[in-house]
Amino acid sequence: MSVVCQNCKKRPATVNFIETVGGETVALHLCEQCYKYKYGEFESTAMGAMLNGLFGEPEQPVKKVCKVCGMRFEDYERTGLLGCPSCYDVFKEELLPSIQSIQGKTYHVGKEGGDHSSEHDFRLRLKSLQEQLESALTRGDYIAASRLNRHMTSIKNAIKGGDGNGSD
Repeated sequence: MSVVCQNCKKRPATVNFIETVGGETVALHLCEQCYKYKYGEFESTAMGAMLNGLFGEPEQPVKKVCKVCGMRFEDYERTGLLGCPSCYDVFKEELLPSIQSIQGKTYHVGKEGGDHSSEHDFRLRLKSLQEQLESALTRGDYIAASRLNRHMTSIKNAIKGGDGNGSD
């Protein structure tokens, strides 16, 4: 025996909602016409998502695709390569954790030979300046040694959180 629509009480119910709210089970049985009249088209994406949630079917995640090159994030996961510069914007949320774990930072700090603002670059400069300082002292060039010492002090301050420009 089929269930009759609770709204019109004429046609068989083809849409059945059963939901537990506050410990109480509520059931709603409607025919297709009454359902469309009350809730709109059955095929609507919002209703599809709601029905999936009601019946325990997992929602499929929206799969992002780069509009420029057509690359999907699954393609990146498989190959480790992005298709174009726009992919960085499209897949930013997904890429940031990987970039953080690989690079240690999620922002660009420049190449070696650039502005030398990273601590590693400062330490390399300090080592080079220390060698120059020792050479100047060995030669007896105390003016150059004094200049190199001031430069090294400014770099040490930059490493500790000073201005970071490393100039005298």
